[in-house]
Amino acid sequence: MAETLDSLLAEIRACRLCEARLPLGPRPVLRAAAGARLLVVGQAPGTRVHASGLPWDDASGRRLREWMGVDAATFYDAGRIAIVPMGFCYPGRAGSGDAPPRRECRETWHPRLLPMLPRVGLTLLVGQYAQAHGLGPRRRESLTATVRAWRDYLPGAIPLPHPSPRNVGWFKANPWFEAEVLPELRAQVAAALAGDDDGG
Repeated sequence: MAETLDSLLAEIRACRLCEARLPLGPRPVLRAAAGARLLVVGQAPGTRVHASGLPWDDASGRRLREWMGVDAATFYDAGRIAIVPMGFCYPGRAGSGDAPPRRECRETWHPRLLPMLPRVGLTLLVGQYAQAHGLGPRRRESLTATVRAWRDYLPGAIPLPHPSPRNVGWFKANPWFEAEVLPELRAQVAAALAGDDDGG
């Protein structure tokens, strides 16, 4: 029997591949529907998102929605916006922040899941891990250089810094991001979501 998106999502949400290595246990957090026009690829859930089960349910998510120019209702409408992080479960701590997303998700689930989102016209690559995977050799030598080269990835993708409060210093040091990237980001997001009105 052919695999369906609903059956695959159920399988992902029941995943226990990394159970022994997850400090809070497995709780895969993602949202997707076949009609989604926009894909948000971030890192991995933090502790708050692990607790709520709602992706980007924190200060970073509020900033990301502001950057995109969308309200929460639009952001959480899986039929319009798919949210598929590099890692689906909270990976634990490392140093001053969270550990990198575990690679099992992208290796096991991304190759099966992403082809089931055929209408996605714009992908937001949020943070270095998403950019490394999504851009491959097209990525620049640093996150800053990659984001500064955002025009090179259009149409189809926009690299973004992580909207974490920890990155306020980066935002202040790179005023071109707010001046140049955010207006185009909002325009691209609006254009991608406007495809919902074409009868599809």
